[in-house]
Amino acid sequence: MKNNCLNCSEIFNNLIKDKMKEKIEERFLKYVKIDTTSDADSAIEPSTKIQFDLANLLVSELKELGISNAHVDDKCIVMAHLPSNLKSSKIPKIGFIAHLDTSCEVSGKNVNPSIIRCYEGGDITLKSGEVIKESESKYLRKCIKHTIITSDGTTLLGSDDKAGIAAIMVALEYLQKHPQIPHGDLRIAFTPDEEIGKGVINFDIKKFDSDFAYTVDGGFTINMETFSADAAEIIIQGKNIHPGKAKNIMINAVKVVTAIVNRLPLHMSPESTENYESYIHPHVVEASVDKAKLKLLFRSFEDEELIGLKKIVEGIILEVAKLYPEAKIDLNIIPTYRNMKKRLLEEAPLALKLLKDATKECGLDLEFTPIRGGTDGSGLTAMGLPTPNIFYGGDNAHAVTEWQSVDYLLKSTETILKIIELSTAV
Repeated sequence: MKNNCLNCSEIFNNLIKDKMKEKIEERFLKYVKIDTTSDADSAIEPSTKIQFDLANLLVSELKELGISNAHVDDKCIVMAHLPSNLKSSKIPKIGFIAHLDTSCEVSGKNVNPSIIRCYEGGDITLKSGEVIKESESKYLRKCIKHTIITSDGTTLLGSDDKAGIAAIMVALEYLQKHPQIPHGDLRIAFTPDEEIGKGVINFDIKKFDSDFAYTVDGGFTINMETFSADAAEIIIQGKNIHPGKAKNIMINAVKVVTAIVNRLPLHMSPESTENYESYIHPHVVEASVDKAKLKLLFRSFEDEELIGLKKIVEGIILEVAKLYPEAKIDLNIIPTYRNMKKRLLEEAPLALKLLKDATKECGLDLEFTPIRGGTDGSGLTAMGLPTPNIFYGGDNAHAVTEWQSVDYLLKSTETILKIIELSTAV
């Protein structure tokens, strides 16, 4: 099907003319200042009510753009639908998704952004004294002359994933202000609790009604492959008594959990692995003499390897149990998400082709690379909605050294628009 849609270079030129870089920066700065930290230990849905603050704002902004069906449900999932302006029913219905929450590993409260105009290269020293090292953040070298945004070094920035939200919102704003641009049915969603692995547990893919979708939730690459992931929790029951009477009575759970952590294989930790290597990551320890809790993450690109990681930990527990036979040690495994590569290749070749072609036509030489992590796309793909991932142009997520290239974020918006353009010609 032919159409008169603007080509990629024309889109980019118009974005510049319409000051879209300033607009995307403005939206991004607004969103990161809203605290949306999720809580892995919460029993409510969403895990924190503060996520509604951004959700409600986005619903208001979507309605201001003329998308009157925008709404947020009681689980803090925002959905909106921009109907096709074409008569053809063959054009695929495409979704774009980003998540509202930020990681609970680092504070997302009172974010104070700093802006570097025309970055000249080298390390970046934040106001707190923390340093973003070029040697540890290779993508900085791709951002010379870009506008770079950081936090002040006391909080994370929130690019993950408020940059994705900004990219989607600016793309929608552009389409609404240029109704002559042909597009098919577009579905939009913003989800809570992605950072704690619960972003899509209440997501209604039938209601969303999309042939395929894209998350906008990754640094500088496009992705169709994620880790497969399980979480593990080890509970140790000890026995406390006054240290003066402790002989042959006390069972020190602090020592038991320390013995377990010390036996985890060093070569299978996040700091010792890369590319397709698996890891076991102890990330939370709560311990006193009478009771201890250890939380671990199991990550591998092969589902079967997760079983092997579990066996390693089971073996360590058996070994430590021999040293502390009176201690009660329980292991609980919680499945989280699975690698989406196979299903995407089998069920959504068009989604992958559109993404690859769009980035190429937008002047980016990007290959699909694996994510050493997960996205809402992992869960959605497993649920039957194929969902690869689009870059947003930020780095060092979950850390006070997180940073964002506004120029690359603009490229993310351009890629979204290009996917929409190309989809009308299939």
